[in-house]
Amino acid sequence: MATTADFKPGLCIEYNHDIFTITDFQHVKPGKGPAFVRTKLKSLTTGKVIDNTFNSGVSITTARIERRPHQFLYKDDMGFNFMDINTFDQLVLNEDLVENSDLLKDGQEVTLLIHAETEKTLGCELPPFVIMKVTMAEPSIKGNTVNNALKKAIVETGAQIMVPMFIEQDEIIKVDTRERCYYERVK
Repeated sequence: MATTADFKPGLCIEYNHDIFTITDFQHVKPGKGPAFVRTKLKSLTTGKVIDNTFNSGVSITTARIERRPHQFLYKDDMGFNFMDINTFDQLVLNEDLVENSDLLKDGQEVTLLIHAETEKTLGCELPPFVIMKVTMAEPSIKGNTVNNALKKAIVETGAQIMVPMFIEQDEIIKVDTRERCYYERVK
């Protein structure tokens, strides 16, 4: 058991018969009335984000979520196939449990979120940055580089990323998987 004083981003709680992770919170002490905590909660089972307010000091049931390293093997008609790096057990996940699935490369290491009590897989976290090769980039137009202009590029997995005008085809770039954006060029 925890209280609202233990809230921090990433804490997983059981609330309304679901498992949520706290993405944002704010302690509020109004001039009149008791203190409370405003939170943004993301469901680990459905992916929905809700706003909720808790009274200050309320007891909350925390959920034990384990982060286990896995390797992405391949995608087939059953879903995404992963292998546990420690035990070599394989498991298949549906596409809705893998966020930004078009940024997954074969052999890439990811972290699977698993509920410790039920051993149910709740989701898949990609590493913060992945290195990709640009397979197709729109040609840059002379004079468009003044205002930090961006253009569309397609990387080796088929994902479409907005990149700066100086990026050309066959270049290697680092992509931020959380924001789905260009981060830097890799030498």
